Amino acid sequence: MDITEIRSLSDQDLYKEIENSRREMMNLRFRLSTRQMENYHELKNVRKTIARLKTIIKERGLMETENGSQ
Repeated sequence: MDITEIRSLSDQDLYKEIENSRREMMNLRFRLSTRQMENYHELKNVRKTIARLKTIIKERGLMETENGSQ
């Protein structure tokens, strides 16, 4: 998922996407442990996607507190 796509999501959609990505990561880890994974870069990509989602949530939270204090 691209950062521009992530920024266009609503807050509720961001949380849903994080939940889906965590489930995907769990499935990838299971496949890794059972040696069924073919593309090992998938795990890295999912981790980065989760980090991007959390970053956008944090940015929005900071903007809200910044706007609320003024």
